Amino acid sequence: MSHGVVRVGPFPFRQFIVKMHGRCNLACRYCYLYEGPDRTWRDRPAKASWAVLDRTAERIAEHARTHGCTDLSLVLHGGEPLLAGAGTLARFTGHVRARVPHGTTVHAAVQTNATLLTEARLATLAAAGIRVGISLDGGLPGHNARRVDHAGRPSWPAAARGARLVADRFPDSYAGILTVVDPTLDPVETYDSLLALRPPALDLLLPHGNWSAPPPHLAGERHGRWLCAVFDRWWHAGRRETRVRLFEACIALLLGRPAATEPLGLAPFETVVVETDGSIEQVDSLKSAYDGAAETGLDVFRHTFDEALRHPAVAARQAGADALDATCRACPLLHVCGGGQYAHRYRAGHGFTNPSVYCSDLQRFIRHVAQRLTEETALAAAVPAEGGTP
Repeated sequence: MSHGVVRVGPFPFRQFIVKMHGRCNLACRYCYLYEGPDRTWRDRPAKASWAVLDRTAERIAEHARTHGCTDLSLVLHGGEPLLAGAGTLARFTGHVRARVPHGTTVHAAVQTNATLLTEARLATLAAAGIRVGISLDGGLPGHNARRVDHAGRPSWPAAARGARLVADRFPDSYAGILTVVDPTLDPVETYDSLLALRPPALDLLLPHGNWSAPPPHLAGERHGRWLCAVFDRWWHAGRRETRVRLFEACIALLLGRPAATEPLGLAPFETVVVETDGSIEQVDSLKSAYDGAAETGLDVFRHTFDEALRHPAVAARQAGADALDATCRACPLLHVCGGGQYAHRYRAGHGFTNPSVYCSDLQRFIRHVAQRLTEETALAAAVPAEGGTP
């Protein structure tokens, strides 16, 4: 969305996150989903039934028809979605594609911890046109020390084997790696170690936290400094070794271009979640705020996704700057920062109408990227074009 365009909502959902399995084979020590304040997962079935998946496919197709959607994102999620079986993931994805209107493209991906990836499972996913996104804390064993199974054993050997298998044997199915920023780790070492796994893209996410439950190591803008260090390593590489979506989004927004990313910008929020019991929810990150924060009271059996669009919490997320704190609305970085990720604004007793708990980190990072762009522009202006033309 370009600046100056009047926002008119609601905006249809274009990304559908479907919980294929509600449990995980790992017990990561920092997991906000299973170790955080939300407990709703305990009362849900471990695996989505075919009745839930069939109805979800029907609702997605209905939404696409209503709004004339030509491109949709289908994210197969968990827990660990591969616990549902690669065949189930493939069957459901095919079911969605068969239901949506002719001319609608469904971009499907699974987000996995990579420990259950085998050549046979990857072949099934590849044949179904499902790309594979991997969650890791870095590309070295020490980076992933907190990612353990339920017996406390390290997950790294299996995860590294799975990641390398995707890169070596199924590169066209490789969506990339998602990594949560850990400011206690060396930023450049972390980035370089992830590059060794040959991801086509990286998602760097700030750890979930808020004003009432601040993330660790918040003082001193350590997360922002970490991102700046990785940005410089990426920026000065001389070639694009991989896409880093956060960096590309920040550059685009600074240049006045649209960027579709939840952590930055004021683009309309277009993501919805279907839980294993068919409940329609907001994104999982909200579960880091308080128990039940993502609930809407809706489900795919009795409600359409259009009804979810009209839910007050979803409407607030699509209101852009109007839903932000006055401090955010007055900030010169508003069009880039967008108030930061919604879950990171929460303060008990005050809801989500607050600046991000990472406000100073985001300002440091955005201003750093802006400075690099300014330097590059000045350098380009100082070097005459070929043939001597300034």
